[in-house]
Amino acid sequence: MLNYLWFFLAALFEIAGCYAFYLWLRLGKSAWWIAPALLSLTCFGLLLTRVEAAYAGRAYAAYGGLYIITSLAWLAVVERVRPSGSDWWGAAFCVVGASIILWGPRLQSS
Repeated sequence: MLNYLWFFLAALFEIAGCYAFYLWLRLGKSAWWIAPALLSLTCFGLLLTRVEAAYAGRAYAAYGGLYIITSLAWLAVVERVRPSGSDWWGAAFCVVGASIILWGPRLQSS
């Protein structure tokens, strides 16, 4: 379960960092938004390394499912846009897929 916490925190920092760049480049906010964007994206990278997985690629693939959930929550809380039922259903399927990727059985090669 700790993996899910790391994924959630990493997603939160990734979204916040990208959103800070969005504020600067798309919404005309101050270039000072670059500083928190870079700090947030650095935290994202560091947090994602905390995930317990034998292979980085598998951890990153599984991260995608939690990223989608966090993105929808960001949409609702920060941008104040209500995600639709199909948004949440799609996200739920992604989390199931992410769990299978992360903890599914592995074939042993000899």
